[in-house]
Amino acid sequence: MSTGDLTSHNQVIVLQDGYSYQDADNESHMRANCTSTLIRCRDGTNVIVDTMTAWDGEHLQTLLHGQGLDAKDIHVVVCTHGHSDHIGCNYLFQTARMHLVGACASNRDLYMDHFGGGDETEELALDSNKEVLVRRTPGHTLSCVSVIVNNSQLGGTVGITGDLFERKEDIDDDSIWRDAGSEDPKSQEEERWKMAEICDFIVPGHGPIFPVNAIVRSKLKIPENK
Repeated sequence: MSTGDLTSHNQVIVLQDGYSYQDADNESHMRANCTSTLIRCRDGTNVIVDTMTAWDGEHLQTLLHGQGLDAKDIHVVVCTHGHSDHIGCNYLFQTARMHLVGACASNRDLYMDHFGGGDETEELALDSNKEVLVRRTPGHTLSCVSVIVNNSQLGGTVGITGDLFERKEDIDDDSIWRDAGSEDPKSQEEERWKMAEICDFIVPGHGPIFPVNAIVRSKLKIPENK
């Protein structure tokens, strides 16, 4: 990656696509792991969003090495929510200046007053250019957050949403995200539409990145009389 690329655009790099499916041996069990994403901000800040399970430490470090980074090079850790398949490797990033788990921000035993005032519109900038933002997107859990990357190398705004979107298929089949354990389906539906309004791409919690076009937005738009 050239210095010029880093200077002009924020880089969104999906390290691993997530998945979720019914276990073949026990239909009451699920197999799941999250999509893990690296953001290389153009001011030099490195952010990792969702760190997979606690059994993925060596694998995640290998993925970072493939990008020329070590765990110590990550400045901010964002976990879209506190489920175990999204926070498992947080322990790798002990030099990061901040860990966000949902709306809870901390460094060691210091807990920071972000998202603590009840302001639903509050955003937290992770970079000096204020192009990479965290905002609350409650629904899957009431503490969920998403990361919005403006000025990305993909040519638009990227929303890294965790389980606000499970995967692209849940746009046509809303039972996918509802059955994944939504704590507040009404809020989740509203937040899905808000993200679709502002994003050109979505990185979902358990699938590959997908584009957001007029057709997708029309499917997610909430009718005025609903």
